[in-house]
Amino acid sequence: MGRMGRHLLGLAVVGLTLATSGAAFAELGQPAPWEWKLQESGSPVMDNIVWFHDFLAVLITVITLFVLALLVIVVVKFNARANPVPSRTTHNTLIEVAWTLVPVLILVGIAVPSFRLLFLELDVPKADLTIKATGKQWYWSYAYPDNGKFEFDSLMAQDKQPRLLGVDNEMVVPVNKVIRVQVTGADVIHAFALPAFGVKIDAIPGRLNETWFKATKTGMYYGQCSELCGKDHAFMPIAIRVVNDQEFASWVDAAKKKYASGGTSTYASAAGPAQ
Repeated sequence: MGRMGRHLLGLAVVGLTLATSGAAFAELGQPAPWEWKLQESGSPVMDNIVWFHDFLAVLITVITLFVLALLVIVVVKFNARANPVPSRTTHNTLIEVAWTLVPVLILVGIAVPSFRLLFLELDVPKADLTIKATGKQWYWSYAYPDNGKFEFDSLMAQDKQPRLLGVDNEMVVPVNKVIRVQVTGADVIHAFALPAFGVKIDAIPGRLNETWFKATKTGMYYGQCSELCGKDHAFMPIAIRVVNDQEFASWVDAAKKKYASGGTSTYASAAGPAQ
């Protein structure tokens, strides 16, 4: 085997190792080492995002290979050695119509599922539960107006795993229920983002934005503020625990007592709540 063959084989082995490692370490609802694809889906919206991503990847690959094949044909068939007397053709009606219509059809084929996905993300269905998420410097506060109007803060916990994503108080929601999340900011612009649910929306002071998700699997799901909101922007995780209906009812009863008299913080940092 030549030197080039050995190099290609080595690259293939490294790529396969990284891909296998990413799959082995992948966990539901959180990033994984050497991850090269989207996080595993945990909601219908994310299912559609993954499908659209894979569809575009296939389409782009086909277009790239087709253009590469044309370039190779041009190089081999129409070089000076193969054609000492070059053709003087300047127009070809069929080709000109084809290279106008085919890109239009491709764009239409992309636009239809794209608009359908946007509609799915923005059209909030009838909600089973409403939660208000308020971004603050630098943590999140969650309110449950449908379950007793209690509210609590969620700050990064340095002694929890995964690192920089664990929090002291998670948002808790029931599985297979439509959760409407009303998002706003208390001070600067934040962004509520949760990759496994396909959710990302700005939290703007003085404005109430809405998004939704329907978790289809129980477990822990993690996200982060995805807007540059200040010095502790990197320490503003989002943690959502998805449980069954019985566990959610029990958690609500306990939360009403736990957070009944506790006020929310007005300032916090990565080190913990303000004293």
